[in-house]
Amino acid sequence: MTTPMQAPLGGGVLAPAAPGALGVPIDPTAAQTYLGALRVWVNQRRADLDAVDAAVLRLSPDEQTAITTDLTVALTFWKAINDRYVLLETVFDGGRVGPTEAERLSTLIHGRLGGSATESLSVPGTGTLAVTLPEACRLLDSLTRTLQARASLAPGVAEASQRITVLRQTLERVRDQLPLVPVGAQRDEAAESLARLDRRLVDLTERARRGADTGGIIGPLEIDAAVLERDLIVAAAERAEAQKDRARQAQRVEELDARAEAIRALERACVAAIDPAPHLAIPNVRALGPVPQAPAELAAYREKLDRVGRALDLAHGQYAAGLAERDEIVGLVGAVTAMAATAHLSAEARSDLDDLRARLDDVLGTMPVRLQRARALAAAFQSYVEAVTRPRPRKARP
Repeated sequence: MTTPMQAPLGGGVLAPAAPGALGVPIDPTAAQTYLGALRVWVNQRRADLDAVDAAVLRLSPDEQTAITTDLTVALTFWKAINDRYVLLETVFDGGRVGPTEAERLSTLIHGRLGGSATESLSVPGTGTLAVTLPEACRLLDSLTRTLQARASLAPGVAEASQRITVLRQTLERVRDQLPLVPVGAQRDEAAESLARLDRRLVDLTERARRGADTGGIIGPLEIDAAVLERDLIVAAAERAEAQKDRARQAQRVEELDARAEAIRALERACVAAIDPAPHLAIPNVRALGPVPQAPAELAAYREKLDRVGRALDLAHGQYAAGLAERDEIVGLVGAVTAMAATAHLSAEARSDLDDLRARLDDVLGTMPVRLQRARALAAAFQSYVEAVTRPRPRKARP
């Protein structure tokens, strides 16, 4: 006998429509209505998943293994949604909503989940998935319908009309998703799948109208419809993420190109200033061509940009180090000269130091600076100053 908790999707309770849009502050009244409906929906989804969890224990070990992974995914989605709901209630604060809070509510509702460890969402075969709260709710509805059908939590014949209504709603949502799919093989495949589901639904409706037993037909149809809706939502989220990724890579190309130009200027300055100067190839990021559209090509393009970035880091470090060494020698000579100027030196020592300093000035004033000679003369200059300024030990009295 079917219990009330076993009705599909809590007796037809579906995720509430989200008010507003991203970047548009949420009206407090609309936010209150949405949060109230979302609270009911979240509680009902949890009850549905608990019912599935209890039903799984009655299945065979093989059936349990097959359904446990999807149940874990559904519970992960539920937790991420519930966590976001708690944040929404916290910001709403019983209706104390100003302009800042209204905009924050919009961001929490229409921004992407997956921004923290507790909101890392994934569907088997897709990897981590960044979706909005409304998209995650629809996905959880689809997952829950699939799990209920697989766990044999379908209602009796008396509730077949209700399940057919839910199926129609699912297919209409799928139909709304089709225009968002890019023209091509993917859209054609989705349209064919929808057409097949439409035909199966028509056949199912006719059978139910004639009073036939539809128990063995409606479950698989619910699963296929939920899977198609899930796949379209996942694909839409992936396209949105890919579009953002393309924009990020295009911005990265601009940044790398600007860095490359600056490093080329640094290279020219280094070659003109020191000898020997480093000689490293500075890659031309523009030679990679425009940012590709296909996901596989975009991933390869991203790896190429990574290699360009590492090559620029290496060149920047080498040229900057060459100029830094010259500056270090100049700074050392200046400090040693200042130390010598305050010391009491003999005329002979002063003459030697003036000669060394003149040689250093000649080397450091000639472009490019010969680093090896400048380094050796600076070391000799420092050693001589330290030797003539070091206090002499006193002789012990007899």
